[in-house]
Amino acid sequence: MRIGRTIGSVTLVNAHPSMRGGILRIVVPLRQQDLGAEDGPAEPLVAWDSLGAGDGQLIAFSEGGEAAQPFQPDPKPVDAYIAALIDRIDQPNPNDQPKT
Repeated sequence: MRIGRTIGSVTLVNAHPSMRGGILRIVVPLRQQDLGAEDGPAEPLVAWDSLGAGDGQLIAFSEGGEAAQPFQPDPKPVDAYIAALIDRIDQPNPNDQPKT
């Protein structure tokens, strides 16, 4: 599972019936050093969203074979799936030294 930020959505004119019930969102994958920024240097990808992520939302997503697992026994033809909406990430400051 990776962390990313949504930057838009994809509109399908004529979607396959298996694609009903969700939205295709454009997601920019983020590295740890990108978490405070609006987006990262990675190439955006398209992910299936049934959770209702908004533009600029921090999300967790799965890719590859794991992306289709939540839809068994009725699989969807997706390569990435938004698995969680993230409210906040708490990470330690690497410059902070533990007190001894």
